[in-house]
Amino acid sequence: MTTSTPTSLNLYFIRHGETEWAISGWHTGRSDIPLTPNGEAEVRKWAPYLHAIPFTHVLASPLQRAMRTCELVGLPVAPVREPDLMEWDYGDYEKRRSVDIRKERANWDVFRDGCPHGESAAHVEARADRFIARLLTWEGNIAIFSHGQFGSVLAMRWLGLPTVTARHFPLTTASLSLLTFDTHHPDIPVIALWNAAADTLISAARGRPDAHAMTVAQGAIQRWDNEGGEIPGPR
Repeated sequence: MTTSTPTSLNLYFIRHGETEWAISGWHTGRSDIPLTPNGEAEVRKWAPYLHAIPFTHVLASPLQRAMRTCELVGLPVAPVREPDLMEWDYGDYEKRRSVDIRKERANWDVFRDGCPHGESAAHVEARADRFIARLLTWEGNIAIFSHGQFGSVLAMRWLGLPTVTARHFPLTTASLSLLTFDTHHPDIPVIALWNAAADTLISAARGRPDAHAMTVAQGAIQRWDNEGGEIPGPR
Protein backbone atom coordinates (compact mmCIF):
# COMPACT_ATOMS: atom_id res chain seq x y z
CA MET A 1 0.00 0.00 0.00
CA THR A 2 1.13 3.54 -0.66
CA THR A 3 0.16 6.26 1.78
CA SER A 4 1.71 8.64 4.27
CA THR A 5 3.70 7.10 7.13
CA PRO A 6 2.77 7.97 10.72
CA THR A 7 5.58 8.95 13.05
CA SER A 8 4.76 6.16 15.48
CA LEU A 9 2.52 3.16 14.82
CA ASN A 10 2.78 -0.37 16.24
CA LEU A 11 0.17 -2.97 15.35
CA TYR A 12 -0.01 -5.84 17.83
CA PHE A 13 -1.90 -8.63 16.09
CA ILE A 14 -3.29 -11.35 18.37
CA ARG A 15 -4.85 -14.41 16.80
CA HIS A 16 -7.70 -15.86 18.84
CA GLY A 17 -7.21 -18.92 21.02
CA GLU A 18 -7.85 -22.55 20.18
CA THR A 19 -11.28 -23.77 19.05
CA GLU A 20 -12.57 -27.27 18.38
CA TRP A 21 -12.59 -26.56 14.67
CA ALA A 22 -8.98 -25.40 14.79
CA ILE A 23 -8.03 -28.72 16.38
CA SER A 24 -9.87 -30.58 13.62
CA GLY A 25 -8.28 -28.51 10.86
CA TRP A 26 -11.68 -27.33 9.60
CA HIS A 27 -11.83 -23.96 7.90
CA THR A 28 -13.64 -21.63 10.28
CA GLY A 29 -14.80 -18.47 8.60
CA ARG A 30 -18.06 -16.86 9.66
CA SER A 31 -19.21 -19.74 11.89
CA ASP A 32 -19.27 -18.34 15.42
CA ILE A 33 -17.28 -20.99 17.28
CA PRO A 34 -16.28 -20.56 20.96
CA LEU A 35 -12.83 -21.08 22.42
CA THR A 36 -11.98 -24.37 24.06
CA PRO A 37 -10.93 -24.34 27.75
CA ASN A 38 -7.34 -24.78 26.54
CA GLY A 39 -7.86 -21.88 24.14
CA GLU A 40 -8.94 -19.66 27.01
CA ALA A 41 -5.94 -20.74 29.09
CA GLU A 42 -3.41 -20.02 26.33
CA VAL A 43 -4.90 -16.58 25.75
CA ARG A 44 -4.69 -15.60 29.43
CA LYS A 45 -0.92 -16.06 29.33
CA TRP A 46 -0.62 -12.91 27.19
CA ALA A 47 -2.20 -10.62 29.79
CA PRO A 48 1.00 -9.75 31.77
CA TYR A 49 2.84 -8.78 28.58
CA LEU A 50 0.09 -6.86 26.86
CA HIS A 51 -0.90 -4.98 30.01
CA ALA A 52 2.58 -3.42 30.04
CA ILE A 53 1.88 -1.72 26.69
CA PRO A 54 -0.06 1.57 26.62
CA PHE A 55 -2.59 0.94 23.87
CA THR A 56 -4.40 3.83 22.23
CA HIS A 57 -6.93 1.63 20.44
CA VAL A 58 -8.18 -1.95 20.73
CA LEU A 59 -9.96 -3.44 17.72
CA ALA A 60 -11.53 -6.88 17.45
CA SER A 61 -13.40 -9.03 14.98
CA PRO A 62 -17.03 -9.30 16.12
CA LEU A 63 -16.88 -13.11 16.06
CA GLN A 64 -16.97 -14.55 19.57
CA ARG A 65 -13.63 -16.37 19.40
CA ALA A 66 -11.86 -13.04 18.81
CA MET A 67 -14.02 -11.04 21.21
CA ARG A 68 -13.55 -13.64 23.97
CA THR A 69 -9.78 -13.58 23.39
CA CYS A 70 -9.83 -9.81 23.81
CA GLU A 71 -11.98 -10.10 26.94
CA LEU A 72 -9.64 -12.66 28.55
CA VAL A 73 -6.56 -10.50 27.93
CA GLY A 74 -8.46 -7.75 29.74
CA LEU A 75 -6.90 -4.58 28.36
CA PRO A 76 -8.06 -1.33 30.00
CA VAL A 77 -9.09 0.19 26.65
CA ALA A 78 -12.60 -0.81 25.57
CA PRO A 79 -12.54 -2.84 22.33
CA VAL A 80 -14.23 -1.64 19.17
CA ARG A 81 -15.89 -4.29 17.00
CA GLU A 82 -14.40 -4.08 13.52
CA PRO A 83 -16.13 -6.06 10.72
CA ASP A 84 -13.07 -5.76 8.45
CA LEU A 85 -11.21 -8.00 10.91
CA MET A 86 -13.49 -10.99 10.37
CA GLU A 87 -11.99 -14.21 9.05
CA TRP A 88 -12.07 -15.17 5.38
CA ASP A 89 -15.58 -16.14 4.28
CA TYR A 90 -14.99 -19.74 3.16
CA GLY A 91 -18.41 -20.16 1.54
CA ASP A 92 -18.77 -23.76 0.36
CA TYR A 93 -15.49 -24.67 2.05
CA GLU A 94 -16.65 -23.78 5.56
CA LYS A 95 -16.05 -26.66 8.02
CA ARG A 96 -13.89 -28.50 5.48
CA ARG A 97 -10.19 -29.35 5.54
CA SER A 98 -7.75 -28.25 2.86
CA VAL A 99 -6.59 -31.85 2.34
CA ASP A 100 -10.17 -32.92 1.54
CA ILE A 101 -10.82 -29.95 -0.74
CA ARG A 102 -7.70 -30.80 -2.76
CA LYS A 103 -9.03 -34.28 -3.45
CA GLU A 104 -11.70 -32.54 -5.54
CA ARG A 105 -9.69 -29.52 -6.63
CA ALA A 106 -6.00 -30.30 -6.98
CA ASN A 107 -3.54 -27.62 -5.87
CA TRP A 108 -6.28 -25.42 -4.43
CA ASP A 109 -4.84 -22.53 -2.44
CA VAL A 110 -7.19 -20.18 -0.59
CA PHE A 111 -4.73 -17.28 -0.89
CA ARG A 112 -4.78 -17.59 -4.68
CA ASP A 113 -8.12 -19.20 -5.53
CA GLY A 114 -10.53 -18.01 -2.85
CA CYS A 115 -13.69 -19.93 -2.06
CA PRO A 116 -16.86 -20.62 -4.08
CA HIS A 117 -19.83 -18.70 -2.67
CA GLY A 118 -17.39 -17.09 -0.27
CA GLU A 119 -14.66 -14.48 -0.62
CA SER A 120 -12.11 -14.24 -3.38
CA ALA A 121 -8.49 -13.41 -2.64
CA ALA A 122 -9.05 -9.98 -4.19
CA HIS A 123 -11.95 -9.28 -1.83
CA VAL A 124 -9.96 -10.19 1.29
CA GLU A 125 -7.01 -8.16 0.01
CA ALA A 126 -9.30 -5.13 -0.44
CA ARG A 127 -10.55 -5.54 3.14
CA ALA A 128 -7.00 -5.63 4.46
CA ASP A 129 -5.99 -2.60 2.38
CA ARG A 130 -9.00 -0.64 3.57
CA PHE A 131 -8.22 -1.45 7.19
CA ILE A 132 -4.54 -0.53 6.86
CA ALA A 133 -5.41 2.75 5.18
CA ARG A 134 -7.47 3.70 8.24
CA LEU A 135 -4.74 2.71 10.67
CA LEU A 136 -2.12 4.75 8.84
CA THR A 137 -4.01 7.87 9.88
CA TRP A 138 -3.51 6.92 13.55
CA GLU A 139 -0.51 6.77 15.87
CA GLY A 140 0.47 4.76 18.91
CA ASN A 141 0.07 1.12 19.91
CA ILE A 142 -2.94 -0.63 18.41
CA ALA A 143 -4.14 -4.05 19.65
CA ILE A 144 -5.86 -6.14 16.98
CA PHE A 145 -7.75 -9.35 17.83
CA SER A 146 -8.56 -11.33 14.74
CA HIS A 147 -8.06 -14.59 12.83
CA GLY A 148 -5.36 -16.69 11.23
CA GLN A 149 -5.73 -16.45 7.48
CA PHE A 150 -6.95 -12.88 7.49
CA GLY A 151 -3.98 -12.02 9.71
CA SER A 152 -1.55 -13.52 7.22
CA VAL A 153 -3.08 -11.44 4.43
CA LEU A 154 -3.00 -8.31 6.60
CA ALA A 155 0.73 -8.76 7.21
CA MET A 156 1.48 -9.21 3.52
CA ARG A 157 -0.50 -6.13 2.57
CA TRP A 158 1.27 -4.21 5.35
CA LEU A 159 4.51 -5.01 3.53
CA GLY A 160 2.96 -4.30 0.12
CA LEU A 161 3.30 -7.93 -0.98
CA PRO A 162 0.76 -9.94 -3.03
CA THR A 163 -1.88 -11.79 -1.05
CA VAL A 164 -0.69 -15.16 -2.37
CA THR A 165 2.55 -14.80 -0.37
CA ALA A 166 0.49 -15.13 2.81
CA ARG A 167 0.71 -18.92 2.34
CA HIS A 168 4.27 -18.69 3.69
CA PHE A 169 3.27 -16.88 6.91
CA PRO A 170 0.92 -19.10 8.95
CA LEU A 171 -0.36 -18.08 12.36
CA THR A 172 -1.00 -20.46 15.24
CA THR A 173 -3.75 -19.92 17.79
CA ALA A 174 -3.11 -17.41 20.59
CA SER A 175 -0.06 -16.01 18.80
CA LEU A 176 1.25 -12.45 18.84
CA SER A 177 2.77 -10.60 15.89
CA LEU A 178 4.02 -7.03 15.58
CA LEU A 179 3.71 -4.94 12.43
CA THR A 180 5.57 -1.64 12.58
CA PHE A 181 8.19 0.45 10.78
CA ASP A 182 11.97 0.11 10.64
CA THR A 183 13.41 2.32 13.38
CA HIS A 184 16.23 3.49 11.10
CA HIS A 185 14.09 3.83 7.97
CA PRO A 186 10.65 4.95 9.21
CA ASP A 187 9.11 4.81 5.74
CA ILE A 188 9.74 1.04 5.49
CA PRO A 189 7.06 -1.24 6.99
CA VAL A 190 8.40 -4.38 8.70
CA ILE A 191 7.31 -7.45 10.59
CA ALA A 192 9.21 -7.06 13.87
CA LEU A 193 7.68 -10.16 15.51
CA TRP A 194 5.78 -13.04 13.98
CA ASN A 195 3.67 -15.86 15.40
CA ALA A 196 5.16 -15.70 18.90
CA ALA A 197 3.71 -17.87 21.65
CA ALA A 198 3.38 -16.64 25.23
CA ASP A 199 5.23 -19.72 26.51
CA THR A 200 8.22 -18.74 24.37
CA LEU A 201 8.46 -15.38 26.09
CA ILE A 202 8.00 -16.98 29.50
CA SER A 203 10.88 -19.36 28.80
CA ALA A 204 13.06 -16.54 27.49
CA ALA A 205 12.38 -14.51 30.61
CA ARG A 206 13.84 -17.14 32.96
CA GLY A 207 17.15 -15.98 34.36
CA ARG A 208 16.58 -12.42 33.14
CA PRO A 209 15.30 -10.30 36.03
CA ASP A 210 14.65 -7.35 33.73
CA ALA A 211 12.73 -9.36 31.13
CA HIS A 212 9.27 -8.48 32.37
CA ALA A 213 10.16 -4.80 32.44
CA MET A 214 10.75 -4.83 28.69
CA THR A 215 7.61 -4.63 26.60
CA VAL A 216 7.04 -7.01 23.72
CA ALA A 217 7.54 -4.10 21.32
CA GLN A 218 10.86 -3.09 22.84
CA GLY A 219 12.14 -6.64 22.75
CA ALA A 220 11.04 -7.23 19.18
CA ILE A 221 12.47 -3.97 17.88
CA GLN A 222 15.72 -4.50 19.81
CA ARG A 223 16.04 -7.94 18.23
CA TRP A 224 15.30 -6.42 14.84
CA ASP A 225 18.13 -3.92 15.30
CA ASN A 226 20.62 -6.39 16.75
CA GLU A 227 20.02 -9.17 14.24
CA GLY A 228 20.03 -7.04 11.12
CA GLY A 229 16.33 -7.19 10.45
CA GLU A 230 15.89 -10.95 10.76
CA ILE A 231 12.27 -11.97 11.17
CA PRO A 232 11.76 -14.54 13.95
CA GLY A 233 10.45 -17.86 12.62
CA PRO A 234 7.13 -19.45 13.65
CA ARG A 235 7.06 -20.86 17.17
